Parts: sequence; C-alpha cells; structure tokens
Amino acid sequence: MTKQGVNIKVRMRNVCVCVCVCVCVCACSSISTVSYMEEPGHHDDIPRPAVQMENTYQLSPTQRFPVLTVKDILKDVLTSYLQEEKYEPELCRQMTKTISEVIKARVKDLMIPRYKIIVIISIGQIRDQNMRMGSRCLWDETHDNFSSHTFKNSSLFATATVYGVYFE
Repeated sequence: MTKQGVNIKVRMRNVCVCVCVCVCVCACSSISTVSYMEEPGHHDDIPRPAVQMENTYQLSPTQRFPVLTVKDILKDVLTSYLQEEKYEPELCRQMTKTISEVIKARVKDLMIPRYKIIVIISIGQIRDQNMRMGSRCLWDETHDNFSSHTFKNSSLFATATVYGVYFE
C-alpha cells in the first residue's frame, strides 16, 4: 500500500486556509481519499494571553554588569549633548528625557542578559552652590551594580546614573 499526501495552502480574502489531502492506494486497486480543511475561527480576533516561559532557575548572571563600558557611554552621551548648551529650564527639562532615552538605548544595545536598566538624569544650573545627591536601593550586592558620571560646563551640570539590577 502506498500513501501520498499533499498539503495545499489557499489564500482567500486575507485568510489562510490549510487543506490536506491524503490518498491511499491499496494493492487491490481501490483508492481511498481523506481530506480535511482547517479554517481559522472567529476566536482569532480575541487577544491571546502572553506566553509564559518556563523558569530557568538561573540564580546568577552569565555576564556581569559592565560598569566601565556604561561609564564610557554616559561620558560620551553627556558630552555630546551638553558641551555647548546654556542652562535654560524648559530646554533642560526636555534634554533630561532625551538623554535618558539615548543612554537607555545605548546600554540596551550592549545586550546584557537578564538585567533591568534604570537611568536617572539630573541637570541643574551652576550658581555658586553646593549640591549633594544620594540614592538608596534594595538590591543584591553580588549581582546588581551601577555606573555614574557627572558633566560640567560654564552654565550647567549634569549627573547621570545607570543601575543594572539582575532579574532572576
């Protein structure tokens, strides 16, 4: 007995229909044919829940957070965006958003697996004042880390900090 199968995909009105035809030829020269059709139902319009991946049970990162590489990114971005800028409150408000997005994108381009990236930028005017900035975080000292850089020109200062928090 020989068995021949044919799969055919047909497009009708932007709907893909899969048709499968199976032909069985017996030694007694009778032909038996089985065909079925799968047509997508109306339930395809309903959004499906996100696929849950199985836990890997990986408790430590395969790659550490690259502090020096991130510091170079911070230095490069802050210098290129703020080198010739004068302090203007409205402009600096927009610049903090832009610079933080650029830094976040450049750090994500490093493709550090399983790390959440948090970027904080502060830009202020230089007017003979002192300033102290601090942060507190609840994290794992063995896996989590940060990188920070401060930039100054004649009229403004900027501090950028990137936190890399390991996500188990």
